Amino acid sequence: MKKSLLSLLLGGLTIGITEFVMMGLLPDIASDLKVSIPVAGYLISAYALGVVIGAPLIVIIARNSAPKKILLILAAMLTLFNSLSIIAPSYNFLFISRLL
Repeated sequence: MKKSLLSLLLGGLTIGITEFVMMGLLPDIASDLKVSIPVAGYLISAYALGVVIGAPLIVIIARNSAPKKILLILAAMLTLFNSLSIIAPSYNFLFISRLL
């Protein structure tokens, strides 16, 4: 397998896990943050909203940059904000980290 395909596979897996695992954990997250399950469901929408807002902005900002540089920056941002989600002390903090 080509090295570039392995990177693409791992990136897709990471994004998929970030997006879809929240659905299975929703009841646990809701009880930990002391909110209802429907309110916790907005955390899924926050991630989707971040993608909808972020994708056009990234295209505009990164149009003259090297793709490898942008990919590394985005991977670092994904790691940072997922790490912040792990330690989120409140619903609002988790919402913002999911959005970003």
